[in-house]
Amino acid sequence: MRIGQTSFIVFISKLGGSAIGFLATIYFARVLGAEVLGYFALALALVTWLTVPSGAGVVGVGAAMKKRMSEGTDSGEYLTASLLIVGAVTVAIVSTVILLGDYVDAYVGRPVASFVAGLLAVQVISEFTRDILSGEQKVHISGLLTPVKISGQSLTKLGLVVLGFELTGLLIGHAAGGLLVGIVGLYFVSSEIARPRREHFESLFEYARFSWLSGLKNKSFDDVDVLVLGVFVPSALVGVYSVAWSIATFLTLFDTAVSSAVFPELSKADAEDSRQIVSKLVNDSLTYGGLIVIPGLFGSLILGERLLRVYGPEFTQGATVLWILVFASLLYGYQKQLMNALNAVDRPDLAFRINLLFIAANVVLNVVLIAAIGYVGAAIATAISAGFGMVVSFFVLRALLSFSIPHGEIVRQFLAAGLMAGIVTAGLRAFEAIEFGYNIIVLLTLVSVGAGVYFVTLYGLSTEFRSTVVANSPVRIPQRLR
Repeated sequence: MRIGQTSFIVFISKLGGSAIGFLATIYFARVLGAEVLGYFALALALVTWLTVPSGAGVVGVGAAMKKRMSEGTDSGEYLTASLLIVGAVTVAIVSTVILLGDYVDAYVGRPVASFVAGLLAVQVISEFTRDILSGEQKVHISGLLTPVKISGQSLTKLGLVVLGFELTGLLIGHAAGGLLVGIVGLYFVSSEIARPRREHFESLFEYARFSWLSGLKNKSFDDVDVLVLGVFVPSALVGVYSVAWSIATFLTLFDTAVSSAVFPELSKADAEDSRQIVSKLVNDSLTYGGLIVIPGLFGSLILGERLLRVYGPEFTQGATVLWILVFASLLYGYQKQLMNALNAVDRPDLAFRINLLFIAANVVLNVVLIAAIGYVGAAIATAISAGFGMVVSFFVLRALLSFSIPHGEIVRQFLAAGLMAGIVTAGLRAFEAIEFGYNIIVLLTLVSVGAGVYFVTLYGLSTEFRSTVVANSPVRIPQRLR
């Protein structure tokens, strides 16, 4: 797997930062409660959706810039053209949020409109900077910015919450981390500002008119359920749901790292008309897309209630939601790899149509199921729409590329996870039999043992996984262990 080292660097970077955020969220949940976290989740959901305005929006232009810069020609011109477009669109959206501030405040339930406007500007700066680095094929640097961002956010939030600022502290802290990423990331940008020509703008818009919906699709998967929940359920339940989502998202770090590392390589191979390499990279991305989420699904079924208990007693009601969201994340992870390939081979038109279907299904299912059965319906709607999107994405990409589904590798990952689940279940029953009362020790012990069993078993079962570990290991592994 040629992109193994890059994927691992991105993954470790995201893991370090997310671990800090994970611990910080536990503290905020125990100190502030589910209701305040619910207000915070609704404000962030608004921000993330507002970064995808109609037409050739911020996310669409960022994706187009990343694609065109990765092709290796006129990088400075594409950077400048994108900067002009994104700047103008962002100013317009921020101004609109300020003008409609009363409606924003009424929806969230707290006076947060000015924070939403500021967070929107900061998030655009952060995402745009990372798109530049990805376009320059500096995915490893872009990945290293994740712990910088989350650490900055978490530390600032902690300080402000300790001082008693509660929701305001969470919002200001979130903005601080994003701004830090923008500043640090710009230091590593090597492309220089250059005067763009009309064809550079036209090329960006040609790609962005389709790719912006891909960004909307990502926001739809992450946040449409939270936005709809804000209409139908109390803020406290939104907070419980958002905590379950944060755990599921934590498990998707590796598949996100894989797609980030694969995209520039896919784009370059496609530009060189190396279809065999493109097919191999698609196969690799599917092989490793569920590497972490598959055991995470088993773990969430067995330990979900105990894990949520760490956040506080009121969060344990989200145990069912948790495993459904992890399952949805697994399906969406595979869809993400397929859609990543579609965009990389310069077929944003097909990705556009798939994304349109995905978004429509997700929105409709969320409204119907949340209204019918409450916040569990949001998780079910997300899982169904992710499965639908995965199937459609597969057939569309299969019509363009000849690639194989790594059935054997995926089955071996499930087998290793199944063995892990059996041992973890036995360990849990042993702890319960002796009435061991320290929940955090039980969790840490079982998660550590489970992870060890999973990876050791997979290393023994899978020649592909074994070869990947050997090829990308920083130390030489003795022949007898291969």
